[in-house]
Amino acid sequence: MRALQAEVAASRVEISASRADNAELRRANEELRRDLQQVEERAADERAPPVPLRSRLMPFSQAIMDTALPTTSLGPKVSFTGVEDPKAHLTAFHTQMMLTGGSDAVYCKLLMSTLASAALEWFISLPDGHITTFDLFATLFREQYLVNKAPTQFSYDVYDIKPY
Repeated sequence: MRALQAEVAASRVEISASRADNAELRRANEELRRDLQQVEERAADERAPPVPLRSRLMPFSQAIMDTALPTTSLGPKVSFTGVEDPKAHLTAFHTQMMLTGGSDAVYCKLLMSTLASAALEWFISLPDGHITTFDLFATLFREQYLVNKAPTQFSYDVYDIKPY
């Protein structure tokens, strides 16, 4: 019986020590939470406010930027990454745009939406306000990717064809 009483007394001591450890851990946890919250608040204060979309540099003129896209028009379903033929891309773009119509500014914005990867990086690198018309945009686009142009076929190319 005495052994059992000794075990109960020992377990009571362990429980009270465990409770003290738990209380200490709770206090440390609360301190860490407060410190983390203060760090997050300082970081939020130090962050620069977001730049409004209008004030970001854009290769389009302000007149193009101010033109709203019609809500009924669907964007073109072609994409240009910088390795395709620019003339073929513009042809596909014009074909899809004939169905939707739109102004010069709408054409500019929708052509921009077809650019991806290196082509989009090229577009963003153009000077601010540089593009004023769709014709200028298309010309710059064709000139930039002229090396991707599909080679012209000549009639003497047919003579190199051999049957299996």
